[in-house]
Amino acid sequence: MRSLRSLLLATATAACFCTPVHAADSGPAADVAGIRQVVQQFQAAIVAHDGKTLGSLFLQDHDSWLSVFDDATWADVKKRRPEAKKVMHSSWKEFADFVQKDPKAIEERFYNVRIDTNGAVGSVYFDFDFIGDGKVTNRGSETWQMVRAEDGWKISSMLYSVGR
Repeated sequence: MRSLRSLLLATATAACFCTPVHAADSGPAADVAGIRQVVQQFQAAIVAHDGKTLGSLFLQDHDSWLSVFDDATWADVKKRRPEAKKVMHSSWKEFADFVQKDPKAIEERFYNVRIDTNGAVGSVYFDFDFIGDGKVTNRGSETWQMVRAEDGWKISSMLYSVGR
């Protein structure tokens, strides 16, 4: 009985650390659930190296994707590469290609996920750790702007901080 209790406690504790913490979401419940499903598909596609599924989560004709160094990382980068820019532009296509081709295990863990929507547009904001080959390679905060298109919720733009 004691080992069963220990197993249940360990399982419950592990679930607490593996489950993202959700702040108070706002908006129609079905729309919050639909956006949350996109968040989960995004994470699963990264782990599976599935660039095709990842790409399907974005508006196809839109590629607003920006990353910004946090102050400490920016100071370090600037010392090594004075020509570097603080704000960098990329695209979901480049990220999907990276996910598809990276031979290492990769994952993005989300924490403190917050979703706001009115049923037509929405936003997702969370803290994250990006893990490559078992090590955190980037951590920061990320925000997505979402739209409910004819075929469901899509990411229209993404902005995230780059830190260590």
